[in-house]
Amino acid sequence: MALGMTMNGADGSTFDAMRRTLRFDGLPQEEINAAYRGLLDLLVDLDPRVTFQVANSVWHTDRLTPLRPFVEAVRESFDAQVEPIDFLDPGAPSVINRWVRQRTRDRIDEIVPDPLMNPDQVVMYLLNAIYFNGDWTDRFDRAETRDGDFHLADGSTAPVRYMHRTGGFRMGGTADYTVVDLPYGGKAFSMTVVVPRDPTGLIPLVREMDENRWNRLVEGLGAEHPDAGLVLPRFTLEWESALNRALDALGMEVAFDPREADFSRLFGDRGPFISQVKQKTFVRVDEEGTEAAAVTSVEMRAVSGPPTIRVDRPFFFAIREGLSGTILFMGAISEAPEDP
Repeated sequence: MALGMTMNGADGSTFDAMRRTLRFDGLPQEEINAAYRGLLDLLVDLDPRVTFQVANSVWHTDRLTPLRPFVEAVRESFDAQVEPIDFLDPGAPSVINRWVRQRTRDRIDEIVPDPLMNPDQVVMYLLNAIYFNGDWTDRFDRAETRDGDFHLADGSTAPVRYMHRTGGFRMGGTADYTVVDLPYGGKAFSMTVVVPRDPTGLIPLVREMDENRWNRLVEGLGAEHPDAGLVLPRFTLEWESALNRALDALGMEVAFDPREADFSRLFGDRGPFISQVKQKTFVRVDEEGTEAAAVTSVEMRAVSGPPTIRVDRPFFFAIREGLSGTILFMGAISEAPEDP
């Protein structure tokens, strides 16, 4: 969704590259926005027994005003909050990160670096935050949780805490994998777990996973078996990464190129480019259910002109002879200097 919002500011080959990367080949912008709008309407409040929230925001420099069509598109199709902010203000990152904490129930505390690097070049952050909290339709009994061995690909084992239950889930699989599907709440949402029969099978599974293989695994799930047992580890995951290289590999490299990127539908000129796409996630699975949060940020910067160096704080100086390297005078100015 963060990239979907950003695409509303792209034009020309940049728009085409983003559209291909996001697998919207051939669709006009209006239909793409309608798809995002429909997804939001579907997911939010789908299951009253599950908390699922999506929040989008756009933070733009107060030195520039985004074009009205862009603002209207992100507000109407993404329910985005659009706010001007002074990126030169040292407090700007804390304002944005406070929004992140609020939208993820404090599970992700920051997405924007504090302090910003070269804040005079930052023109926009586009953020998507999601939060999920769902109890299993049938919870695990904490009294049944106990230690067990986790079998690693190198043949060794490691101790983990395993939850145990009987029934209340669908299962299926192939000769190579077992698949289980555990529902949350009223069963609109579920967790699908694919377990390779061989401990070395995870990497091939991930490498070969595509839409068709995934659909076959899901379609192969049978009805719930009341007597089937399940042993599942409790776990917590936290992950953070920049996605620039992955998006480059998927065909979006033009959007990161300051010389070629065309985001003229943002402010009316080609200037901005995507400097970083960053994602942070949190997932916790226990006997009650699952809590998960994620934030994705798209940082937009402008191509900067010649830098201006401001000697406006304490500084050191030296007067020297260049050929011999002889230093003639040196000093440190720690207070506001007097005008000569």
